[in-house]
Amino acid sequence: MAALSYLAKRALGVGRRHLWRCHQERQKSFNISDNTEFVQKVINSRVPVIVNFHADWCDPCHILTPKLRAITDASEDIHLAIIDVEANPELVHTFEVKAVPAVLAIRNGLVVDKFIGLVDADMIDGMVGRLKGEAPKDTTIPI
Repeated sequence: MAALSYLAKRALGVGRRHLWRCHQERQKSFNISDNTEFVQKVINSRVPVIVNFHADWCDPCHILTPKLRAITDASEDIHLAIIDVEANPELVHTFEVKAVPAVLAIRNGLVVDKFIGLVDADMIDGMVGRLKGEAPKDTTIPI
């Protein structure tokens, strides 16, 4: 009888919510492979996106990327796009990336904030707040 109950629940979709949630969480963080994908997943995104320009050889990038993933995993309304600077020279040129890690905050197709290098948690939190539209831009932050 328990097996029949289990099959009935599966047929009705009970328990699928967890699978959908896991799928959604995986999609919050993604790699960008070219300009077309950048336009589709970042510029045309309905949710704000943190764009992380990084390189495999960059030690600060290996420190920052997990921190950015943790922020986007904890937030329901921010995604993380990861761009390898060596594989995407056009995007590097377009956004004038001169050093890595370089991070942009993009909302509605517009850059609302950015920083270069490792920064403290307060600066990252401020950027996330501005990305969500919660905090005014502090004009003292170097860009």
